[in-house]
Amino acid sequence: MAVRAGLISREYPPEIYGGLGTYLAHLVPQLRSYAEVEVHCFGAPRPAARSYPEPRELASANPALRALATDVLIAAELGGLDLVHSHGWYVNLAGHLAKLLHGLPHVITAHTLETHRPWKRDQLGGGYEVSSWIERVAYEAADAVIAVSAAMRADVLAAYPGVDPARVHIARPGVDTSLFYPDHDPAELLHWGIDPGRPIVLYIGRNTPQKGLGSLLAAAHLLDSSAQLVVCSWAPDTPELGAWIGPAVGRAGGLLIGQPIPQQLVRQLLSQAAVVVCPSVYEPLGMVNLEAMACGTPVVAARVGGIPEVVAHGRTGLLIDQGRSFPARLAEAVNGLLADPAEAERMGQAGRQRAEREFSWAGTAARTLATYRAACIAREPAAGQPGSLWGPPKDAGALS
Repeated sequence: MAVRAGLISREYPPEIYGGLGTYLAHLVPQLRSYAEVEVHCFGAPRPAARSYPEPRELASANPALRALATDVLIAAELGGLDLVHSHGWYVNLAGHLAKLLHGLPHVITAHTLETHRPWKRDQLGGGYEVSSWIERVAYEAADAVIAVSAAMRADVLAAYPGVDPARVHIARPGVDTSLFYPDHDPAELLHWGIDPGRPIVLYIGRNTPQKGLGSLLAAAHLLDSSAQLVVCSWAPDTPELGAWIGPAVGRAGGLLIGQPIPQQLVRQLLSQAAVVVCPSVYEPLGMVNLEAMACGTPVVAARVGGIPEVVAHGRTGLLIDQGRSFPARLAEAVNGLLADPAEAERMGQAGRQRAEREFSWAGTAARTLATYRAACIAREPAAGQPGSLWGPPKDAGALS
């Protein structure tokens, strides 16, 4: 008898606008090899998931209120499961209500924390107080929390000291090395107006202050003049950020792709870039760094959050401390790799090996299922006994 899990998220394929949606796109198929997984998400109908449009009556309301109302709709449909697993503050309340209403264990994956994103006030206004309240209530009552890095685990415990450390586990994301691999076909680059004959300094990330794009643009005039800066950024937090990015990238002499980009272009950009830059001010893990490494490209990144758990300084890339001179030191690190292609190649090869060796989605699924066990086992017969959800699967070795 397999565990029946209700996984809840605002975004889910094909509606993906950030790393959370990518995370779920890879995790859910792995989980479905060992558990019955229902996906409940916001938005339009889609295969293999139940979707919930936001109530039309609240179309002009604050986004936090629209999320709260949608959570109520989702919570009403979660009975009959063995546990619920929520991803992000947008749906944490749905998981918490299901815990109260249906008596279900509630597992949360901590992808980000509202306490660490004060700039969200610019996006949500007073809704930031609502999102922060939802997050606090859900985390303090959750049966288990999965952090995407050790740094994220420390952040959860610091932000919410009432949470029992024994309930906070770590399951780092993986990377699919069959999708992200060195791909030197220039076709997609040429289609988008990128010159594959010039060194590419690449940024890929949402248009939010969290990602630190302003620091990279401030450093642009210090970059080697032979390089071309390519910025792939979308989903602005605010209309003001949406209006800012085009002129800002233009002044920096860069090329902007201001929309989500197809998988083939992502892979070819990551593979053919001389260096991928991740200047985030807050980053629980930073999946783009993993994807760059899998494509055999060195990374220059800020030494924040979970990034040092991915990028091995001096081996698969370079880490730069945030501070007043951060843009200048960022440019210096990038220029150093541009000037030493052999060193960049060595780091890229080491990154590919590290991605293959240490970051698999099967491993993420195994740690997620172990957390499900920790959240549920007290309510079940002894593991392996008749009626238990937690007898070992026939191919349990695949999850070891």
